[in-house]
Amino acid sequence: MYSGSGFSNWEIGDVDVFIDENGVHHLFHLIIPNHDYIAHAVSKDGLSWKRVKNALFVGDPGEWDDDMLWTMHVSKNSDGRGYEMYYTGLKRKDKGIMQKIGRAVSPDLIQWTKDNQYGLPLKSNAPYYESRDNNPREWLSFRDPFKYQFEGNDYLLICARSAVGPTYRRGCIGVAKREEKGFVLQKPLHVAYVYDDIECPCVVEIKGMHYLLGSIREDIKVRYWFSPDFKGEYHAFHNNVLLPQGNYAARIVKDGDNYLIYNFYFVGGNVNTLRVIPPPKRLDVDSNGRLLLKTYHHWKTLYQRTILQKNLHVPIPVLGNPSANFELENESKWRFGCRSGYEVFCFEKPSENFVWEGKLAVEGMGKTGFVIECDEEGTAYYISIDFVNGFVQFRAWGFNEKDVKNNFVFENIQTNQFEIVESKEIYFKIIRYGNYYELSINEVVKLTLLDFKYNDGKIGVYVCSAIVSLSDSKIHVIPEPENEYATADPNKALDEYNKITQA
Repeated sequence: MYSGSGFSNWEIGDVDVFIDENGVHHLFHLIIPNHDYIAHAVSKDGLSWKRVKNALFVGDPGEWDDDMLWTMHVSKNSDGRGYEMYYTGLKRKDKGIMQKIGRAVSPDLIQWTKDNQYGLPLKSNAPYYESRDNNPREWLSFRDPFKYQFEGNDYLLICARSAVGPTYRRGCIGVAKREEKGFVLQKPLHVAYVYDDIECPCVVEIKGMHYLLGSIREDIKVRYWFSPDFKGEYHAFHNNVLLPQGNYAARIVKDGDNYLIYNFYFVGGNVNTLRVIPPPKRLDVDSNGRLLLKTYHHWKTLYQRTILQKNLHVPIPVLGNPSANFELENESKWRFGCRSGYEVFCFEKPSENFVWEGKLAVEGMGKTGFVIECDEEGTAYYISIDFVNGFVQFRAWGFNEKDVKNNFVFENIQTNQFEIVESKEIYFKIIRYGNYYELSINEVVKLTLLDFKYNDGKIGVYVCSAIVSLSDSKIHVIPEPENEYATADPNKALDEYNKITQA
């Protein structure tokens, strides 16, 4: 994982990842609040990162990008030689009103040179988009470029604003096509008629369907739309949230046969708090054509040892509820019950960092779920699994020692939905990697977040007015996350890159 913290612990801005021919992941990201350069880090596995030479800086006074640099996208050059980065720039003279799109090139992803061919920098303009003469907010959204090649042509997707509509609903995904004399604005690729902006747009074609992604400031979620044709009319499923609340600025990158999605996470849901880049997830499509997230395939390479359920510590009740009971049905199946009220059954985890997977089944209509980092009074992270309504929720729940008048913590951190099955049984996978937590239900990632409230304790299952069984579970021990991210000398970026490619 990667936080990039300096004086401020929330300096990471929007991100973009490019995977080169050696399998090295290149992370490019903004530095906020100054927005004065684009940082660059590299990784061999997409989990542990090392900072190298910064990619790009703001221009000299008077240049079109002499104020700030905003979101970028890196790809191979269209002629196959070297790489190019399309990025957002602001000029001091414009006082932040005008955002434009420019370009830089590189032979090796390390050394970058600004090179504004193709009629760049490009700005928002009529008739399809807001302009200086049609600017109800008094600032023009025209940023976050994403290059997409379709039928031999280059297109730029852009976070833009439609020229018509209610002021707070004009957010759209704009598009420009590269013609012989440069990029030419076309009508918006998609207007949702509901959002102020659709940030960090990107598109991918999977199994003959185009999927359009955008990050939404209104609820801090990543949503998507679909169309069989890149330029066609885009539609939404009844639930088009791809990444649940707190995840933002998502971008897609191809990794062999896999499509990975990278983003950053707002810890605490506040834009001015700690931002961390969590591990990536894999994109997949279900039988109905809906996008879904799968666990990153690289986790399995980190497994140091695996402990089967029969070799785990026997769980013990924490709260002392007399109506609760535990039964060891066989060596690979535990049965928990609680007739009235709550009980939490916990056992010592074999490692601070782990992947825990298995089957959880419930009888009746009661409540159940998992606990992580649980202490002797039941203070813990609670992962609620609602088998009847299909809701899953990650919450911090426990004692608040700092305030005797409000002596409890009850914070819902993230919520999502999952497909209900008649058997009321799920196959779960919980990843705890440093302060990163991920939950999959029936092989689909439903929760992905970071939190720093609780760092030590036991793990287990809670039950309320139900009988629950845990079976065929196992825990894979994984190593501690690597936290180092900066090289001693950024001018040795090529040396760092070579070390990773040769490892």
